[in-house]
Amino acid sequence: MIQWHGVFPALTTPFTPDSKLDLSLFEKNLDAQMQAGVHGLIIGGSLGEASTIRQDEKELLTKKALEKAEGRLPVILNIAESSTTDAVKQARLAEEWGAQGLMLLPPMRYKSDALETLTYFKNIAASTDLPIMIYNNPVDYGIEVTLDMFEELTVVENIQAVKDSTRDVSNVTRMINRFGERFSILCGVDTIAMEELCMGAHGWVAGLVNAFPKETTAIFELVKAGRIEDAKRINRWFLPLLELDIHPKLVQYIKLAQSVTGLGTEFVRPPRLTLVGPERERVLAVIHEAIAARPILPTMRKTERRFSRSL
Repeated sequence: MIQWHGVFPALTTPFTPDSKLDLSLFEKNLDAQMQAGVHGLIIGGSLGEASTIRQDEKELLTKKALEKAEGRLPVILNIAESSTTDAVKQARLAEEWGAQGLMLLPPMRYKSDALETLTYFKNIAASTDLPIMIYNNPVDYGIEVTLDMFEELTVVENIQAVKDSTRDVSNVTRMINRFGERFSILCGVDTIAMEELCMGAHGWVAGLVNAFPKETTAIFELVKAGRIEDAKRINRWFLPLLELDIHPKLVQYIKLAQSVTGLGTEFVRPPRLTLVGPERERVLAVIHEAIAARPILPTMRKTERRFSRSL
């Protein structure tokens, strides 16, 4: 059973200069995330370049994460497929590989209506016993999972959580007002994560955590401990970096930050291209300026660490 609470890194997929998986850096990032106290690991999301990694690579990354986690953290596999058949197949493979949960996007490429989207979700949920987090991102993927649609999903027991990337902070309150604790809510947009946590979100599917794991988990822990002023201080420092998460080139931007902090490479797979010229220099300036002013993180008392780091 997954506790859908805490910080869940949407892990990047590190590549070598010749576009092969860089498993040594993947492991290094896993170690850094776990040492910082994250609460789960997500493989093959948007940041993980799901559209360009092969199925055998997804399997390798999933098994490597499971090996590192050693049962202490849940490993979640993202499903971003164009057909129900392929999505069901991926869900079954995830179970075979040992993944403990799924993150599920609506159908790719085709803009399904509400009935089609709900049928897609229900068919995939019925094909697996794995717990599922719906990824609600109408800004980037053009399909919104509305409150009325979530009402239809309340009867599906293994649909347990939502990654809310609507970019509407008040949506947290709407979900809680309508459904109480039926669905765990995890913010999917770095720039508003602290605000959503303050409004009752249970967790944060984070991007810049790939480069700055300790700062990300510190904000979460401080908010949940009621130490809002301490959290605000870190969040204000962090915001210029967090804004790298809401750009169309978030993969390149976050990977560049990872390369600077030593937790990844900046190499991406085509059609994405590694940053060059003034754009790269501009992003580097944001990263280096932040690192130069990196805050000292406050000490957390054991009694303030409210969320277990083990299952």
